Amino acid sequence: MRPQGSKQMTQVTVIGGGLAGLACAVALADHGVAVTVVERSDRLGGRASSWREPVTGDVVDIGPHIFHSEYHNMLALLERLGTRDLICWQPGKVLSLASKPTPTHLRHWPLPAPLSLGPSILGAPGLGMRDYLSMAPTGWRGMRFGEEQVAGLDRISGLDYFRSLGVTEDLIDWWWRFASMVVTNVPLERVSAASLMRIHAQLSGYRGLHFGFAKVGLGELYTEQATRVVERAGGRVIKGRGVAYLAGRERIEGVVLADGTHLPAQQVVSALPPQDLDAVLPTRWRGRAPFHVLPRFEPSPYVCVYLWFDRDIKAERFASHLWSPERLNYDFYDLSQIRRGWRGRPTVIASNIIYSHRAHHLSDAEIVHRTVAELAEIAPRAARARLLHADVHRVPMAIPCPTVGFEGMRLPAQSPVAGLTLAGDWTRTIMPCTMEGAKKSGYIAAEQVLEERGVRARLAIEARMYDDFAGLVRATVPGRSIP
Repeated sequence: MRPQGSKQMTQVTVIGGGLAGLACAVALADHGVAVTVVERSDRLGGRASSWREPVTGDVVDIGPHIFHSEYHNMLALLERLGTRDLICWQPGKVLSLASKPTPTHLRHWPLPAPLSLGPSILGAPGLGMRDYLSMAPTGWRGMRFGEEQVAGLDRISGLDYFRSLGVTEDLIDWWWRFASMVVTNVPLERVSAASLMRIHAQLSGYRGLHFGFAKVGLGELYTEQATRVVERAGGRVIKGRGVAYLAGRERIEGVVLADGTHLPAQQVVSALPPQDLDAVLPTRWRGRAPFHVLPRFEPSPYVCVYLWFDRDIKAERFASHLWSPERLNYDFYDLSQIRRGWRGRPTVIASNIIYSHRAHHLSDAEIVHRTVAELAEIAPRAARARLLHADVHRVPMAIPCPTVGFEGMRLPAQSPVAGLTLAGDWTRTIMPCTMEGAKKSGYIAAEQVLEERGVRARLAIEARMYDDFAGLVRATVPGRSIP
């Protein structure tokens, strides 16, 4: 395909209008760079996008996402865009677990990290002192964990790692299988021990860490606001037009859209998922190191279900089922207790079917039926309420699966191709694949672009040292890196 319709050269073109791409574009615009953002979809936000549901008129997301109090890069962007106050925080209770016969409520107690959640788990149904004591080696390694350990732990699964530490099978089944699914979106027998331990260390190492939820649609937090920032700096946002390929051979010199339009650029930032980046690379680079790993990134699919009931079913604001082989849904969110202006409405629930291969053969009606039944195990009134409407969102990729070897595949922002910089939650951020990881990747990419333009800027915020006892232990590790 020959490039057509060449226009005046853009300073930087960002491919992908999701979290990473928009974070990068805003950071560059704030430094006076004219940015063109190209997004294939008709709406911005990528895997954290929102739209108005046509039947109810409510703004819903592609799937519910959570924030937490250590999301420093995400919160910095929302502060810049003027929407940080649109997070509904839950500082008193971290999460309710639907254990049987009684639920387990995770709360922070007035104890130093990493012990503050411990009393909440003591007395959990089915666990005894032997199970709790078996966690001691894992707790010790969590406090000592740092990036210098990632390469070694990336070679084994979380299941093999915890068994090697002597964690009991009952505790593995009760906690670690659940934790692996909800925080990494991958079963314990497949997850990289490095990926899981990084999250464990961060969640347990900070005293009082708590979760939050968007009071509005996720996209309403940043998409229009980021667009205005880009446009005020002389840039533009193009929606509904995908990229066919990156233009150039020895150096990337712009992009060619699917309709043949050529957009020359001094620099290009790819904020695409790895498989999509592989599809647009110049032929001479496709399959060559380091890009040869791109097809190996495995997507973790999920299904989100939205349920509109005719009454208040007295659900928890945020609750989750524990792991079981037959389970479909894990997280449940009562949006009536989260969204701005929804108080007093009949209950609206969003749920997540994580790593959703087990639901692929089910019809939407079957998924809704089973979701209501699983919700009723947590909120019994759901079984007696009338369901007014339901939406089922089947999402091909929530995140790339952090399976064994995943951390070693992640690429740095600086690519070996001149003129091309990489962003995305799958790149080398020293973070899990989360909204925070995506935002941080966008800032890292912006730093790289600015450095190549002769401007040094510190945009990405690194994780801070662990709190309390966890921080003291971490400080004793020889050759330690950032937590």
